[in-house]
Amino acid sequence: MAASSQPHQDTYDAIVIGAGIQGSFTAYHLAQRHKDTLLLEQFILPHSRGSSHGQSRITRSAYPQVPYARMMPDSFRLWKRLENEAGTSLYRRTGLVVLGPAGDPQLEGCRQSLGDNHVLDAVELAQHFPGLRLHDGEVALWDSTGGVLFAERALRAVQDAFRRHGGTLQDGERVLHIEPGAVLTVTTTAGVYRAPRLIITAGAWTGALLAPLGLCLPLQPLRIDVCYWKEKEPGSTNRACPCFMTMGLSQAPHGIYGLPALEYPGLVKVSRVMVLLWGHGFKLAPVVGKLLCELSLGEEPSHSTAPFAITRFPGVLRAAL
Repeated sequence: MAASSQPHQDTYDAIVIGAGIQGSFTAYHLAQRHKDTLLLEQFILPHSRGSSHGQSRITRSAYPQVPYARMMPDSFRLWKRLENEAGTSLYRRTGLVVLGPAGDPQLEGCRQSLGDNHVLDAVELAQHFPGLRLHDGEVALWDSTGGVLFAERALRAVQDAFRRHGGTLQDGERVLHIEPGAVLTVTTTAGVYRAPRLIITAGAWTGALLAPLGLCLPLQPLRIDVCYWKEKEPGSTNRACPCFMTMGLSQAPHGIYGLPALEYPGLVKVSRVMVLLWGHGFKLAPVVGKLLCELSLGEEPSHSTAPFAITRFPGVLRAAL
């Protein structure tokens, strides 16, 4: 897909910059609300330069952070709605095992989000999943809602749905300038656009877009390595194998997560989590998009946004907006 090379000028109800999973869901919700919406992407789609590419992401209900735990039921519902609209499967329910030392604060937060009847001891874990073992002092939690989101398929599905609702998606267009005002002006490499609403979901490029507007957020793009480990026993991590996560283990203080061998036969996807429990974005994207849509329309958000307020960062509100 590529945008037209001919310069043009258009006016929209809303402009969204960045067609990753967050921006695509934001644009989708706006289009569903009958808002004439333009979704801009600097790279030609599909691409692997952001954080929405790849075949799989974990999804789950187990969260130590209460705001995320409260959002997940809505997120599951919205993923299901998109599945029905797209007519394709976007999620495989494998279950999720969370492993960690008894009494760990993060693990305890997950237990509270799931309930006491989701705790597995060493015997129960071995009975259900022989490939996973607990050491003395460790416990496991079972999240039956956990599973795998098919990431690239999901991204295509929400972008296709956005267009079906009348939205305009233009890729291969880099934003050059944003002019603030009651009606904002966005100049790209291919055109000039105006709208009373602008939502920026540009990932690693967000800081560069916000700085000229006087918003200097402490954003730090990170590169996360994902590895694929070969099964010791072929077929041992088939469809019956759950996703897994570790928390607070001395052997892996930063945490580790893994997915069954779904992408490549015989290879298990694993990653070392650089910051414990980071990387919530993909699974929560349907809700984040809905919240950004509601906020841009001046509506009361359907979930509390207090934990994400910009006032968490002193001194950043010097914007020209």
